[in-house]
Amino acid sequence: MTAILGAGISGLSAGYYLLKKGLPSPPVIYEASSRIGGWIRTERFDGEGYVFEAGPRTIRPKGPAARNTLDLIEEVGLGEHVHPIFSNHVAARNRMIYAKGRLNMLPSDLSGVVKTVPPFTKPLFFAGLKDLFGGKSRKKLDDEAMYSFVERRFGKEIADYAISSMLCGICAGDAKQISVKFLMKSLFEVEQKHGGVVKGMLMEALGKKDKNSSKQVPLEGLAKRAKSENWSIYSIQGGLQTLPNRLKSVLDEGQVDIRTDVKCEEIEFKGNKVELRVDGEERTLDRLISSIPSYKLAKYLAKQHPILARELAAIPFVDVGVINLRFKNPDLLKQKAFGFLVPPIEKLPILGCIFDSCCFDMEDNTVLTVMMGGAWFRQWFGENPSEEQLLEVALKQVNQILNINQKPDSYKVNILRRCIPQYVVGHQKRVDGIKQYIRDHNLPLGLCGASYDGVGVNDVILSARVSVDEVVGTNKN
Repeated sequence: MTAILGAGISGLSAGYYLLKKGLPSPPVIYEASSRIGGWIRTERFDGEGYVFEAGPRTIRPKGPAARNTLDLIEEVGLGEHVHPIFSNHVAARNRMIYAKGRLNMLPSDLSGVVKTVPPFTKPLFFAGLKDLFGGKSRKKLDDEAMYSFVERRFGKEIADYAISSMLCGICAGDAKQISVKFLMKSLFEVEQKHGGVVKGMLMEALGKKDKNSSKQVPLEGLAKRAKSENWSIYSIQGGLQTLPNRLKSVLDEGQVDIRTDVKCEEIEFKGNKVELRVDGEERTLDRLISSIPSYKLAKYLAKQHPILARELAAIPFVDVGVINLRFKNPDLLKQKAFGFLVPPIEKLPILGCIFDSCCFDMEDNTVLTVMMGGAWFRQWFGENPSEEQLLEVALKQVNQILNINQKPDSYKVNILRRCIPQYVVGHQKRVDGIKQYIRDHNLPLGLCGASYDGVGVNDVILSARVSVDEVVGTNKN
């Protein structure tokens, strides 16, 4: 018998992959809240023609993890419901940052690299030259902050405006704290090996030119379509919540028991079994897969495995305010784009704003999502800001930056507590240690979700698949 803690997208995916294994009995999924989907949360307004997304709204189609997601989407029958944004779409081409008192369009082609594009004071081409000829080389580093790495290789402007704002959008994090291995592991490794990023990439490419030609796995199905049609990002018709909802339907058909509004009370490992108590009910399990945040799992392991619990609890998380705004006017935005990000150097109380109605058809509405807080949540808003306070800040910034000074016709304020883990310097080493501890103690425990190996939708779905393969491979009862 297998149980899964958490019915977010990773927990539901773990249930799906377990179902595919054809075990003697289907798994059971325990969810503490009243809903499934985790941080994916779509609110639909069918009569008005728009949706609000409180969490992720798009998925990237490139890379091995992305291919795994596309395969899953196709397997559960959502292939015809995918809503792609092609690379020539305005939301794919136009990405902005707000800096130095204005919105600045980021380069989207080679011409933007060889000429000066605000807020940068010289062409980005020179950043590559700095890395090639003038970047400071520091050998034998195990890890480094993203900001530090980019500043010494490509310069302060790139670190301040490009990388820092990008991390605000991806994980609401501070580039001066986030590990370079979070997004640039391969670049960091080639720099450490060859003494420079550009030099290292060239040498690695020459060395692998012939080796990779025979190892390419041909794309099939939805992944092949995504490449041939040149998707930039995609969502699912009706909002991203459609994906966990469909997974639930597939699991229901497979007789997977999904229980919501339940409280996990105790986890105890006895030999090769797991004793789980949920809502006063004792269950003896062959294996347990946890997709809940690491700090929540730590509470249940502290008594029996305090060392493991301490490492799980040490992974930091941040709060994020997400404010959805809808205006009954389709022409409020002067510049069509995916949206804009705000680098921390600007010292503004928002992380950025997504132009939802530029990405997807919202009929005759302008729909925006303002993101705020993250690593700076308490600095700007204190411990317990009201929804009214966050809404006021969002509207003020939308007015100042986008010149939209009217009240929204509808809105939703979401305060997402401890929603995004922060992969600070040393994160990979910590996660490796956590997994090694589980192996050393032969615990029938699998880990998946955003706490460990990536915060994106693709990452957590792949983590579920890997976790299932690991725990079922070691215990096939």
